[in-house]
Formats: sequence, structure tokens, C-alpha cells
Amino acid sequence: MDASSAKKTPHPFWPRDLVIPSYVANDRSMSEILVFLFSVSGAFLLVTWLITGIAGRLGTWRRLAVCWFAVCGFIHSVIEGWFCLYYDILPGDQSFLSQLWKEYSKGDSRYIIADNFTVCMETVTAAFWGPFSFWTVYSFISTKSYRFVLQLIISLGQLYGAVLYFFTEHRDGYVHSEFGHPIYFWFYFVFMNFLWIAIPLVLIVDAWRQLSAAQSLSDSSKTQKVKRK
Repeated sequence: MDASSAKKTPHPFWPRDLVIPSYVANDRSMSEILVFLFSVSGAFLLVTWLITGIAGRLGTWRRLAVCWFAVCGFIHSVIEGWFCLYYDILPGDQSFLSQLWKEYSKGDSRYIIADNFTVCMETVTAAFWGPFSFWTVYSFISTKSYRFVLQLIISLGQLYGAVLYFFTEHRDGYVHSEFGHPIYFWFYFVFMNFLWIAIPLVLIVDAWRQLSAAQSLSDSSKTQKVKRK
């Protein structure tokens, strides 16, 4: 294929003048891909909900938080982990998860062109926040003393990554998506990523309160011991 024909390779990504000579269109439909994503995420949520209910030590809110970390573990480790491993062959690869990323790239083409920021951010996310999310699930089920420390660390990391994700695209002028498109821009790009701002913010406040209460109790206990002496 010569340079002139490569430039004419049709694709659905923005900006429209992107040159992606190795691109191969998906043979899986959007509905197939989304059903897979939400079905597996729902399965992780359901199984975690059932497991956290066995012991009966966790309230509804806490169980939902643990379910969130289970879903995060799946998405960070498997979905984003796949991108980190195969971003260089993504445009032409027809593996199911590669097709998932090609579908998502309609909302943010930085993934299909392996933008440096996106690759680095997703690598950190998959390498750290994925395993740490599963560790957090275990820590809450096992009532480990460090569970809220993990919650705070992961939530801060997720929030930081999501803010950078949006801010870098804002500085680029939202050129990597069809601005205003109800599915590709508002659902894929905005909604699906805003979850990693809204929920981590709530969990950061929760962890702050839990750790502050524990520290206050520790300080009070030490003060009482000093007074007794």
C-alpha cells in the first residue's frame, strides 16, 4: 500500500484527518461489546455483593463500596491491562478486547493512536490500581486494619488520573471525539470517565473520616494513659 492510499484508509475516529493505515473495522457490533462489558462488570458486582453479605459485618453502603473496587479491579487489570499490552497493534487487531478499545476510541481517539499520555496513564492504572483494587476487596472482607488506607490511596490515584485525562483533552480542544455526540462524546468520553471522579471523591471523604476517627480515638487513648500515670 502506497502513501496516498494509506491516507485514504477510512475510519470512524476524530479528527477526521487522522492517518491510521493499519486500521481494520470491527466485525463486532457496539451492542455486543457493551453487553459484554456491562455483563462481566455486573457479574463481578453481584458475586462481590453476595460474598460481602455472608459474614454480615458490612452495611449496605460499605458493601457497595467493596463492589465498586471489585469492578475496578476487573476493568483496570483486564480491560486496561489489555490496552497496555497491545496498544501498538490495536488498530488492526480483531481480538474481542481490541475491538472493545476500537469502539471506545470513537469517543477518544487517543487510544487508537497510542497517545503517550494515554499509554502511560493506563499502564500505571493497570499495574497498580488493578491489583490494589482486588487487595482492597480482600482487606474489607477480612477486616484488615489497613483497609481504609488502601481505599484512600486508590481513590486518590483514580481521581488524579481522571482529572488529568479530562484536562489534557480539554487543552487539546476536544479534538479526539465528535464533540457533543450523545453516545461517543457524552456517554463514552464524559459519563464513563466521570464515574472515576465522582465515586473516588466520595470514597476519599469516607476514608478521611474513618482514618480521622481512628486517629482521634488513638490520641484520646494515649492521653488517658498519660493522665493515669
